[in-house]
Amino acid sequence: MNAALVSLWFAVLVLPSPPTVPGGAWSRFRGPDGLGTSAERGLPVEWSDEKNIAWKTALPGAGSSSPIVVGNRVYLTCYSGFAMSTEEPGDEANLRRHVVCLDRATGKIVWQKEFEPKLPESEYSGGNNQWHGYATSTPVADDQHLYVFFGKSGVYSLKLADGGQVWHADVGEQTTGWGSSNSLVLFDNLVIVNASIESRSLRALDKSTGKEVWRVDDMKGARNTPNLVKTEKGETELVVSLPGDPDGRIVGLDPRTGKELWTCRGIPDGGYVCPSVIAHAGVVYSIGGRKNTAIAVRAGGRGDVTEPHLLWRVGKGANVVSPCYHDGRIYWVHERKGTMICLDAKTGDTLFEERIEPRPNVVYSSITVADGKVYAVSQHDGTFVFEAGKEYKLLSHNVLKDSARANACLAVDGGQLLLRDDKHLYCLGAK
Repeated sequence: MNAALVSLWFAVLVLPSPPTVPGGAWSRFRGPDGLGTSAERGLPVEWSDEKNIAWKTALPGAGSSSPIVVGNRVYLTCYSGFAMSTEEPGDEANLRRHVVCLDRATGKIVWQKEFEPKLPESEYSGGNNQWHGYATSTPVADDQHLYVFFGKSGVYSLKLADGGQVWHADVGEQTTGWGSSNSLVLFDNLVIVNASIESRSLRALDKSTGKEVWRVDDMKGARNTPNLVKTEKGETELVVSLPGDPDGRIVGLDPRTGKELWTCRGIPDGGYVCPSVIAHAGVVYSIGGRKNTAIAVRAGGRGDVTEPHLLWRVGKGANVVSPCYHDGRIYWVHERKGTMICLDAKTGDTLFEERIEPRPNVVYSSITVADGKVYAVSQHDGTFVFEAGKEYKLLSHNVLKDSARANACLAVDGGQLLLRDDKHLYCLGAK
């Protein structure tokens, strides 16, 4: 072999390659299946500034989007330049969004990209909008690319290795005083985006080109991330919750075409539904609405399945936080009442509803269940850890001194937790 070929061969060996997505990787909103649950063991119960902090990294801006893990990298989004405080929100023209890639082992920033927004953005009121911010949608990744949603500024496909842009797609230009919300979902060769706020539509884009493959309209008020659900027959459906007055609809779609397969009486709220549906063994669980409703419906039907497939409907719920299923039970935290709720998944019976002490005040982050524990991140009062059992038991209340507003869900990876707030990304657990 001549010297030139040896040099070429060596160069190929040492070229950096993008991280891969191993089975079960936390590579989307609420984990690999969007359910907010993990089979990981040995996760921390307690942490502080002196205990169980593997690393801590300052971020270039604030955000409510959750971190995702892809191989040896962590990805998340931030915003800066505008609406960083109620007292001095600044000029909207200075608003910038960031995509940040960090080394999973050390927290060191590997690369970051900055994006200019399409203006005017949702109006900053210092109230509800301040609670959400301008980086709310959690990215999603496959083995080569990262997909990011910035509301009216569109959807981006970026290379995992260096953040290079592959394509950009517009999905609508409408805004609301609450800001944008929903996260992206991948299915086969499709990127599915619920552009309920931006265009009142649910769209599927081609992963390679960003071109629209299908579109479903009349998605007004569906401020929740759709979920892929396996039916008892092994078929995959895309399920989303829509508001309505007197009742909304839970809808099952064919993720390949967007065709509606079934519909069921849903959440009674004329304005919006925020919690995402979850599923277990072919049964879809949906909560939400300002009237607080929880519903269980069997997937896999056709047409209006309210009569044959609606398993139960009870007057318990939450307006923002998505629930989790674990060991025959459904858990969630009410964002305003500061209560922990647990229902029997089979019957809808309340197993417990307990007021959390100390009070968590506002909780907008959806809960996470892992290692026999329920993790609930509050906005300003730390993270609460409960036992995932039939009875209420608070295991710990963890507060970090330098913490800021926290709306993001936890990511679970390698026996550790990734906690994100407006200032930092923390890796919690043994080093």
